[in-house]
Amino acid sequence: MSEFILSFYGDDFTGSTDVMEALASNGVPTVLFMDIPDAEMLARFSHCRAIGIAGTSRSEPPDWMEKNLTPVLLWLKRLGADYCHYKVCSTFDSSPSVGSIGKAIEIGKSIFAQPYVPLIIGAPQLRRYTAFGHLFAGYQGETYRIDRHPVMSRHPVTPMRESDLRLHLAQQTALRTDLVDLAVLQSPDSAPGIDAVAAACGGILLFDAASLESQLRAGEALARLRPDGGWFTAGSSGLEYALLAHWRKAELLGEKPNFPSPGEAERLAIVSGSVSPTTGRQIRHAAHKGFEAIPIDALTLAATDPQGAADAAVAAGLKALRNGKSPLIHTALGPSEDASAALDRLPGARHRIGRALGQILRQLIEQEKVTRAVIAGGDTSSHALKELSIEALTTLLPLPQSPGSPLCLAYGSAKSADGLQIALKGGQVGGDDYFSMIRSGG
Repeated sequence: MSEFILSFYGDDFTGSTDVMEALASNGVPTVLFMDIPDAEMLARFSHCRAIGIAGTSRSEPPDWMEKNLTPVLLWLKRLGADYCHYKVCSTFDSSPSVGSIGKAIEIGKSIFAQPYVPLIIGAPQLRRYTAFGHLFAGYQGETYRIDRHPVMSRHPVTPMRESDLRLHLAQQTALRTDLVDLAVLQSPDSAPGIDAVAAACGGILLFDAASLESQLRAGEALARLRPDGGWFTAGSSGLEYALLAHWRKAELLGEKPNFPSPGEAERLAIVSGSVSPTTGRQIRHAAHKGFEAIPIDALTLAATDPQGAADAAVAAGLKALRNGKSPLIHTALGPSEDASAALDRLPGARHRIGRALGQILRQLIEQEKVTRAVIAGGDTSSHALKELSIEALTTLLPLPQSPGSPLCLAYGSAKSADGLQIALKGGQVGGDDYFSMIRSGG
């Protein structure tokens, strides 16, 4: 094995911490950088076996990917990790014009000069399943085909209208997607069948993963088929879980580390740009538990000069903090307050909302010396976190009851950033008590 067992680029920040949590909680020391680090910052994490870069490609067009994703993947390739992973959301929401997974795979395939790119999306740990190429996702105790999912079929930017991932990818790339299906994976001797599909593949090789058993088989196949010099792969954190299952069976991992609770925080600051019903329930639950819910208009934040609204939110947040309460500044309480139609008419509106929420959060942290914070919303997190001068994150506390949204420890040159405890929560992630759980320290 190389010095690094795995490197990755996350197409949004919440997805990036999801990978970091999966690896770190299974004994693979992992650091997540906000950009390509300099030599000094990289040296601080010389003990790490996995390195990631948190990105924003999930909310960007293909021409942005060509310009910005290429240098990052080239840098990751130079690390020489056994696996380089382009990490996507486990709900696979994307389109030809926004967050194109097909385009990202084309770029990586060219840089690594591979005949095909392995793809794993199913992650039973997250209640995401792929069966015969179709994606299913859990929600509120039920499991739905992704094109019938109550939330993802109505995503405000990239609604999932097709569950067959091969057909979905065909709208984004001319590369053909071949499938290693459950029937092949679960056969008594799966290797010959997998090898036959791989040998004929000239583009993308999708592995089903609907159970821990099929996930392990996919991980074993990735390891067996890996060429010398590294392996560019794509998928959700299901890819890490598949590899981790193989590594543990092969006794390549030590004992799982212990992560002690950091304890309860007297106050924390939260900003949310999510319109998910899950986040809406979490905000309402938090308000009942003593948090100060502070609404802010998304359209006002999306304007070219949102300073007045931002200043008012900061003032309300500071007042709450000084009264010993935890402010929760939010642009929506679920889909009923979604302003997507109006935002779609304003180029760059969602990026501006994320940046404005990040600037609000930074002022709360700096002025009141807040030591724990949360950003809710996948796209929001990607743009808001950039305003906090954070350069790197490690896992402070995995949350097995809410996988994919750990409490992280921040590093950076700014005093307010270095040592900050922060969680990045995707819209669909977590139980109703998520914010209360972060406040209590797990």
